[in-house]
Amino acid sequence: MRGLTKRWSFAIFCLTFFTTLFPISLSADTLSSTESLTNNRTLVSASEVFEFGLFRPGSKGWYLGIWYKKIPTETYVWVANRDTPLLNSSATLKFDDHGSLVLLDPSGNITWSANQTRTAQNLVLQLLDSGNLVVREENDDDPENYLWQSFHYPTDTLLPGMKLGWDFGFETYLSSWKTTSDPSTGDYSFKLDPRGFPEIFLRNNQVITYRSGPWNGNRFSGVPEMAPVKGIQFSFVDREDEVYYTFSISNNYLLSRLVVGPSGVLDRFTWVESSQTWNTFWYAPKDQCDDYKECGPYGVCDSNASPVCKCLKAFAPRNPQAWELRDGSDGCVRRTELGCNSDKIWTAKNVKLPESSSAFVDRNMSLEECRKLCLENCSCTAYANADIENGGTGCVTWSGELIDIRDYAEGGQVLYVRLAAADLENDWTPKKIIIIVAVAVGICVLLSVLFVVWRRKAKENTETRGPREKSQDLLLNEMVNSKREGYSGERDKDELDLPLFDYRTMAMATNNFSDENKLGQGGFGSVYKGMLVEGQEIAVKRLAKNSAQGIEEFKNEVRLIAKLQHINLVRLLGFCIEMDDKMLIYEYMENRSLDSILFNKAKSSLLDWQKRFNIICGIARGLLYLHQDSRFRIIHRDLKASNILLDREMTPKISDFGMARMFSRDQTQANTIRVVGTYGYMSPEYAMDGLFSVKSDAFSFGVLVLEIVSGKKNRGFYHANSELNLLGHAWNLWKEGKALELVDSSIGESYSASEVLRCIQVGLLCVQERAEDRPNMCSVVLTLGSETATMPQPKNPGFSLCRTPVDTNSWSSKQEDQSCTVNQVTVTVIDGR
Repeated sequence: MRGLTKRWSFAIFCLTFFTTLFPISLSADTLSSTESLTNNRTLVSASEVFEFGLFRPGSKGWYLGIWYKKIPTETYVWVANRDTPLLNSSATLKFDDHGSLVLLDPSGNITWSANQTRTAQNLVLQLLDSGNLVVREENDDDPENYLWQSFHYPTDTLLPGMKLGWDFGFETYLSSWKTTSDPSTGDYSFKLDPRGFPEIFLRNNQVITYRSGPWNGNRFSGVPEMAPVKGIQFSFVDREDEVYYTFSISNNYLLSRLVVGPSGVLDRFTWVESSQTWNTFWYAPKDQCDDYKECGPYGVCDSNASPVCKCLKAFAPRNPQAWELRDGSDGCVRRTELGCNSDKIWTAKNVKLPESSSAFVDRNMSLEECRKLCLENCSCTAYANADIENGGTGCVTWSGELIDIRDYAEGGQVLYVRLAAADLENDWTPKKIIIIVAVAVGICVLLSVLFVVWRRKAKENTETRGPREKSQDLLLNEMVNSKREGYSGERDKDELDLPLFDYRTMAMATNNFSDENKLGQGGFGSVYKGMLVEGQEIAVKRLAKNSAQGIEEFKNEVRLIAKLQHINLVRLLGFCIEMDDKMLIYEYMENRSLDSILFNKAKSSLLDWQKRFNIICGIARGLLYLHQDSRFRIIHRDLKASNILLDREMTPKISDFGMARMFSRDQTQANTIRVVGTYGYMSPEYAMDGLFSVKSDAFSFGVLVLEIVSGKKNRGFYHANSELNLLGHAWNLWKEGKALELVDSSIGESYSASEVLRCIQVGLLCVQERAEDRPNMCSVVLTLGSETATMPQPKNPGFSLCRTPVDTNSWSSKQEDQSCTVNQVTVTVIDGR
């Protein structure tokens, strides 16, 4: 009997010990008023969809929250004490003597409490399969009688059945986490504005960064891809006492959630069971035209055009000089003032409706009644249907400026804009047409004569020059002619839409290219800081006459970058070709290039982990735009730290497109006999066989990621007592489970271990030896932005063993040439940049 008692005592001790270390998920989904929830217990919803209890997402504290029960990686959907973390897990959740639900720390202090509208007897806390945590009376499960529910206090996630907006004066909205490992309230919020024609705004603190557009009966006006999906129903309620957006799931096996992330990106995720991953179903902002007020009042943004901003019909840029430099934020103004009683209506199709918080709405009017209402009101500037279903019903009218309009290729909405009658009158009479044609013919004849004279003069000058100079002249003349005169037919695709500056303007801007204005110098020439007469700071890249960057690269950069518009690509403002001078004019980057800070021991501490992570994500988004979202597929071919520029806010911008190549949308790979680029960043298949593709850019990106994490150059870094370069060193640390040892010591201890490990894994995946094993940039961007994304284990990287050559036959006699050994094959690469 004594032995049996000892065995029972030992079993009880073991049970107590292990339940202290590991929380136990009891099958119960409710907590009664006499029970308490501690760190060794969780609630699980009836169908085991969600779990509720204490969790620790990072190193800063413990939180009470809800997560998916059966998802392999923890996916949190709600946090109670997000701004008051517990120092340890010794906390208790219970109903106090007054019937209020409270979370107590080890000292008995209230860390969090449910803001119940009233109390009652025999209360229970229940976790529902919807993810809603509710306080109700024990024998009353009517949702209308809930005393409190977590769906009224969302954090960063909108679940099916949750309302976003206003319900009888009660507001619900989303707010981001501070970081991916810190649930405290972040900078971004997603709130519905119930005024006028209601819509939802994404804000960075109080600054609007994106808006959904108003609900048009079928979808939000600014989300044309929001088509009905099997299993998911979107709905919007707009009544006198309630205005909200919600969605529902008809398939019990489908999981979907809307999340506002710490970086200000909205993502709708759906769970893919076969791959065990969260798939991004939709996201915003997705391009430059999703940025709020990108083209200002009466401006229209078109992401498929270059430049992206244009004015509505009968409007002109308010600030022509800024508009020419592709800054459309000042918007447009009318060419002709409205005349009130004599005005006409012009139709704009497939657009995102203007900001509508001040709009007037009458849902019972017909479109014709709406037209009359607008024309009779002298302050009305535009109108549209309130609901596009069943041919269109209801009336919305705008007064004052029309803000944040954008064009869509398809799926937009019709907007009727009020214009002065003179702007719509058909004055193309036969007599005027004859006069215009005659004048045009005369101008063409005059230009032809001048062109012949100019060509003859150019030929005389060219005959006195060498073969190389002649070929450069022909190429430069073609560029200048395409700018000054324009071409037709096939040449239209290459027409330059950039300002052509003259030499005198550049000399004045840079103080005659003085040493005081010089920012740097390379094999291509020098870069100078300058200032235009209107006060805009610029960077002028002046190519040396013997520059290794030849005329083809210069021409390539001007033509390519003119077509590109993205926040993470450097902006080319114009170019200058005059006599022997060739110059590129860029926006000025206050923090110069990434390598000037990252690899400088005195400055590297300026880049804390959050800045480095933002730089990595920004570069990835820029590459994704080049590879997938731009009008043409662009392969950069020379991505490296010195070609990443940083603005005042440390926003990264990819630069130097002299080596870039344009692909058609269906082209995936190309071959070249001229391998150009920078040693240490080139993929094996490109360096050895001249094959380049989006995967060769991915390799360069992977090298950059590992350099940003470690603060060390891949080229010139060798691990002590071995011949391992940075890639090989990172690979060994990863295999040994010591990847965090790669982190730059200048970062200190204030970083998210999960983010760092995710970046290192992404970097190693990108530098895998086989191109087909590397992820594309779409997968990279999604992985970096999601803490729950699953990734495969990386394989052996390419170019992981390097040494200085003893005796090699090089393509160049430069001292910087080195050889690299991969799989017993030796190749020598020129670093001419």
